[in-house]
Amino acid sequence: MAFAPSARHTVASLLADRGRHRYAMLRVETIEEAAAAEAAGVELLSVPPAMILDPRFREVAPDAFAFPGENFYEIGGTDDFLRWAMPLVKHGADAVYCSGSLATVRALADHGIPVCGHVGLIPSKRTWTGGFRAVGRTLDTAKRVWEQCLAHEEAGAFAVEIEVVPHQITAAIAERTSLFLISMGAGPAGHAQYLFSDDVLGQNRGHVPRHAKVYANLAAEYDRLQTLRVEAMRAYAADVHGGAYPSADYLVEAEGDVVAAFRDWLSTNG
Repeated sequence: MAFAPSARHTVASLLADRGRHRYAMLRVETIEEAAAAEAAGVELLSVPPAMILDPRFREVAPDAFAFPGENFYEIGGTDDFLRWAMPLVKHGADAVYCSGSLATVRALADHGIPVCGHVGLIPSKRTWTGGFRAVGRTLDTAKRVWEQCLAHEEAGAFAVEIEVVPHQITAAIAERTSLFLISMGAGPAGHAQYLFSDDVLGQNRGHVPRHAKVYANLAAEYDRLQTLRVEAMRAYAADVHGGAYPSADYLVEAEGDVVAAFRDWLSTNG
């Protein structure tokens, strides 16, 4: 049986392209965002697990290398991760994100599931590194990021998200690691650059991270659309309250003899 070629990347092609091609990666939350990312040429997508199970995802993003991911505390321990990951791979996930233990990374890798770990600033574990702040500005913390990368390599991960690490530290690590480095605010030496669609599209109404570049202002567009919604609904309510709706243009007519016969029937049988 002959298989049609696919434009979708594999773990092997990503690793082979390290340093030769700069990959773009986005976290998308909706099918519409996934479709837009595919059309825009964004190669790597982080997605909610439920999106992988939605058949529409591969219809709109057939070529995206997709990492479903949730925080470890939403999933549980090693056995929970395995039960979580298997159906996702079955339904077309190309890899899974794991911020859990190295034992969990190792178990997933032992089952042949491509795993992306997380080093540097890990938001779900930020208390260990002092909150939402850069990691790796001191010699000791830079060593720690390197040790985390080594530990993920040894556990069988093929990639790590390296988050909010000084770009010089990331560059030094990139020269020595076999991992595919996904940079979120960790500089251009990452093999992929990773941002959230909410930030790129200007949908984030809260704090925008320093590393996030905003390319649109959809929040303002949503505000404009909401204003239009309110204006249209206010006009509709006013028409109903004042009797202007429904007017003759919006009514269904019956023949006069049908109406008369019906009224006669009702007077006798109603």
